[in-house]
Amino acid sequence: MSGKGIHWYPGHMHKARKEIEKVLPQVDLIIEVLDARIPYSSENPMIQQLRGDKPCIKLLNKSDLADPEVTAQWIGYLEQEQGVKASAITTLQSAMVKKIPDLCRKLVPHRDTVEKDIRTMIMGIPNVGKSTIINTLAGRVIAKTGNEPAVTKAQQRINLRNGIVLSDTPGILWPKVDNPASSYRLAVTGAIKDTAMEYDDVAMFAAEYFLEAYPEEICKRYNLDELPRQDIELLEAIGRRHGALRSGGTIDYHKASEVLLHDYRSGKIGQLTLETPAMAEKEKIVVAEMIAIKEAEKKAKDEARRKKHSGKRH
Repeated sequence: MSGKGIHWYPGHMHKARKEIEKVLPQVDLIIEVLDARIPYSSENPMIQQLRGDKPCIKLLNKSDLADPEVTAQWIGYLEQEQGVKASAITTLQSAMVKKIPDLCRKLVPHRDTVEKDIRTMIMGIPNVGKSTIINTLAGRVIAKTGNEPAVTKAQQRINLRNGIVLSDTPGILWPKVDNPASSYRLAVTGAIKDTAMEYDDVAMFAAEYFLEAYPEEICKRYNLDELPRQDIELLEAIGRRHGALRSGGTIDYHKASEVLLHDYRSGKIGQLTLETPAMAEKEKIVVAEMIAIKEAEKKAKDEARRKKHSGKRH
């Protein structure tokens, strides 16, 4: 497994950060839509830095595809942060989505007067269901929806006409995913375009995790009498079951990878979550150490360059 983070940061995302910073002072409340299968990997690290003491609702969407027990752990974990309210939803049930305005009013009671609208900003990574949530809340089609990441390009303000105004931000994948495991999880769920990473690598990452965390579901889905020991063996078993074979009977790993990732994304294997709060805690420490090492290296390089230049001048 390669240890690279993804550099996946088109210009519009840099612009979006600037827009968010500009709009934030006028916002009463932040609504962040997370993928319930990857709450840590789909969270925006900028929010913590930028929101100050503004309340924040974290919606764990696609909860129908996530492990309910782990989702409950995530809600408890996320709500440890001051001013955060977390809630599991699925856009398949519009009644769940329609409860969001009441949640907003509870979190910003001082704004809930007839004259003043609650100004909220809604954000989330591409393909997390944010547009569907906006359309459900507005009762009309405002935001474009689609399974292709990065459909929303510009920021827009939507008056829900119920005392709440939403500022919609473009779907942003954060400047650099420093955590290699998060990069893979984003790819497994389809948040990153399938062309951004090696497809077979992504499937191997998923296979390795599923074998460890959800062995029963894997055996049941693919009618396996015994659990494969390694990721590659699982892909071979899937390839044989689904006729993903090349001429000469060798396994077509790309096709087997497609089967596994498609089955996962559509919920056919079951409700499987890719990360737990305990995993996130460990990974945060590793990422912080990685960033510190990179910064120290950069500092040393800059210092060496400065000395070199100053030496030339004398």
